Amino acid sequence: MGCLPSKQNDSDTGSRKRPGNVGEVAVFVPGLRVPKSVDLFQSLGDSLPRCLIERLSALRTRIVVMAAQEAPIVVKPKRKTATQHGGSSLPDLLQALEDYMPVLLGLVKNGSQLVDSIHFVWTNQEDDAEETKIANAWYEILSVLHLMAMLCFSEANSLLLPKTSSDSNPKVSEESRRTAIDIFLKAAGYLDCAIQHVLPQLPPDLRMDLPVDLAEGVLHSLLMQALGQSVDIQLGMAMDCPKATLAVKRRLACEMVKCWHQAAAYYYHGIILDEGTTEKSHRMAVAALQAAEEFLRQSKRASDAFNAMPPISRNPPPCGPMKYLHEKIPKDAANKVRINQDLYNQHRILERAPTLLDFTVALKPDDYRLPEVDHAWN
Repeated sequence: MGCLPSKQNDSDTGSRKRPGNVGEVAVFVPGLRVPKSVDLFQSLGDSLPRCLIERLSALRTRIVVMAAQEAPIVVKPKRKTATQHGGSSLPDLLQALEDYMPVLLGLVKNGSQLVDSIHFVWTNQEDDAEETKIANAWYEILSVLHLMAMLCFSEANSLLLPKTSSDSNPKVSEESRRTAIDIFLKAAGYLDCAIQHVLPQLPPDLRMDLPVDLAEGVLHSLLMQALGQSVDIQLGMAMDCPKATLAVKRRLACEMVKCWHQAAAYYYHGIILDEGTTEKSHRMAVAALQAAEEFLRQSKRASDAFNAMPPISRNPPPCGPMKYLHEKIPKDAANKVRINQDLYNQHRILERAPTLLDFTVALKPDDYRLPEVDHAWN
C-alpha cells in the first residue's frame, strides 16, 4: 500500500519501506525556574498573625528544598525521580505547589495591601546569576504556575522516553502516550490561566521587567507546544493503528500546522498521503515531503542569518522535536524521490505541495482556575 508499480531499476536505488510509525519525539523542557529562600517574618512583620506567616513560610520553604532536588533530574530525565531516603518526585513537588497556592493567594485577596510587601526571588537553574527579585505577589503566583507547567512537561517527557534501549526499535506503550496527552493538557491549563488571569494583574512597567521565561509571548509558545505535542502523540497513535482512516490522519496532520512549524506539518502530511493507493496521492506525498525539506532549509537559513547579526551568537544544535525533524525530513524526502524519479521536479517543490486544510485544534487546555483563598485568611 502506498507505492507505485515497481520498475526494473528500483533494485539499484534501494527497496521501498512503508513507514511504520512517526517515531517517539522527546519533549523540549526549558530550564526550571526555582524559588530562592526569603525571610517572610522580616517582610511581613506584624502585618499577619504569626501562625499564618509560619504556615506560608513552611509551605514555601518546602518548595525551595524540593525544587532544588528536582532541577537536576529534569535535565537528566532518565535518572530516578526519588531517592532511597524518601527524596521528592515531580508529582510530590507539583502537589506542594498546589498546596501553597491557596495560602499564597491570600496576599492578593480583595486588593490586599500585602501585594507588594515581599520581595520574591526566583532563579533559572541553568544560570544561577539570572536571579529575579520582584516585590509583587502576582509575580510569585505567575512563577508558581510556570513551574507547575514545566513539571508537567518533564513528567510527560519521562512517559514518552522508551523504558529500555535493548530493543532495536523501542516502543512507548499506548497507555503512557494517552497519559502524556492528559499531562500536556494539564500544563496547557496552567499556562492559559497565567496568560488570561495572572499577567493582566501586573502593572505594565513590571510586566516589562519580567524574566524572558515569563514573557507573554514565551508563555503562549509553551501553551501551543503543549497542544502541539498532544496532537503529535495522537497522530503517532493513529499512524500505528491500522483501523484509523486516512481522513482522521489528515485532520490530525492539518491540526499540527496550528501548533508546529510548517516543516513538521508538511512532513507528516506527506507520510500520511503516501498511504494512499492512487498515483495522485503518491505525487502529492512527494511534493509534501519536498516542501517540508524546503521549509526546513528556509528555517535553517533564517536561524543562521539571525545568529550572524550583531551581537554574533552561536547557532545551537537542534533538540527535541526539531532534532527529530532535521534527521527524518531529508532522509525520507530523498528516499521518496529515488523511488519516484519521474515525479521529481526541483523547480516546482512549493507549487505542487498539497494545500494544508485549515482545521481548528480540537484539543483544548484543561480549564484550570486559581483556587479559593485558604480559609486561614478568614
